Amino acid sequence: MRNDDVIQSIRHMLDINDSEIAHILKLRGYNPKRGEVASIFKFQHLPEGEKGEDTSHVLMAHFLDGLIYYKRGRSKEHPPRPIKTPVTNNIVLKKLRVAFKLREKDMHDTLERGGFSISKHEMSALFRREGHENYRECGDQILRYFLKGLTERVRS
Repeated sequence: MRNDDVIQSIRHMLDINDSEIAHILKLRGYNPKRGEVASIFKFQHLPEGEKGEDTSHVLMAHFLDGLIYYKRGRSKEHPPRPIKTPVTNNIVLKKLRVAFKLREKDMHDTLERGGFSISKHEMSALFRREGHENYRECGDQILRYFLKGLTERVRS
């Protein structure tokens, strides 16, 4: 899934503006350039079928880590982990799970609320380390349903 689509979904979910997104990025140590945050959302104004250039993986990684700090606060016990790129759908799912303090049952409920059903084994495979024999790549469809369910969960 495109990075800018994920950030747009989170923006809608939390009902935040560009300055809050810049604040989230700064929480993780990323200082966005002037107009960089606004450029994330400019694709919405392009004609149908045109998407333009996607947001960088570096910005996306900083945003997801900043979102964890924004929702949960900074941990004094754990130093910040290094930024990993590229940001995959599996990483987005993991970071959102941490940011919103979701347990396994919460993850299932969120996906079902979004209109998608998945078994416990399939769910755990999404959180395995890449290269593990039971690892499963998170598809765009699963992430979209999860974001939809999480939006309903947060906004209700």
